[in-house]
Amino acid sequence: MKDKYMEELIKKIQNTEVWIKNENKCADYSAGIQLLLERFTEHKKNGSQVFFIGNGGSSAIASHMTADFMKNGGMKTYSLYDNAVTTCMGNDYGYEYIFSKPLEFLLNSDDLVVAISSSGNSKNICNAINVARERNAEIITFTGFHPDNYAKQAGHINVYVPCEKYGIVESIHNLVLQQIVDLIMERDGVKL
Repeated sequence: MKDKYMEELIKKIQNTEVWIKNENKCADYSAGIQLLLERFTEHKKNGSQVFFIGNGGSSAIASHMTADFMKNGGMKTYSLYDNAVTTCMGNDYGYEYIFSKPLEFLLNSDDLVVAISSSGNSKNICNAINVARERNAEIITFTGFHPDNYAKQAGHINVYVPCEKYGIVESIHNLVLQQIVDLIMERDGVKL
C-alpha cells in the first residue's frame, strides 16, 4: 500500500520554490538551498543577530531553530519567546505587536529576521517584517498557502511551499531550515 501523505510531502518538497525578492525564482531546490546557505553564512561571518519568528507550529519551528542555529550553527540567535516578554508585549501593545515591538529595541541593519508563517498573512509577522524593512535588516520568509501572501511579497528571500495543508507546509519549513543548519555544522563543526 502506498502512503499518499508521504507521496504528497515528497512532491511538495520537490515543488518548493525559493524566490529572490519575489522576482527571480531559483532554478530548483538545490539552487535555493545554496542561496539560503550563502545568506546564513554571510550573517554568521558578520556576527549578525538572527531572529526566528512564527505562530503556533511555526513558533515551535522558530524556537527550535533559535537553539539549533546557536548551538550547532555557531550563530548569534535571539529568542523572542520569553514568556514575560511575549505576554508583556501582548498586554501592553496587542498580540499583533509581540514581535515588532521587541524588534524595534533589538534589531540592527545588519541583522536577519526569519519569518515563518504558513499563510504569510499573520498580522504580527507582517508588522515584524515592516520593522525589519524600516531597519534595513535582511528578511527571509517561509510561507505556503497562496503565492500572493504578504510575507512572500516583502522578503528579500522567500521560501514558498505551494500547498494549503499546515502539516505539510510546516514540515517542509522545518526540513529546509534543518538542512541549512546541518550544512553549516558539517562545514564548520560544532563549537561547544
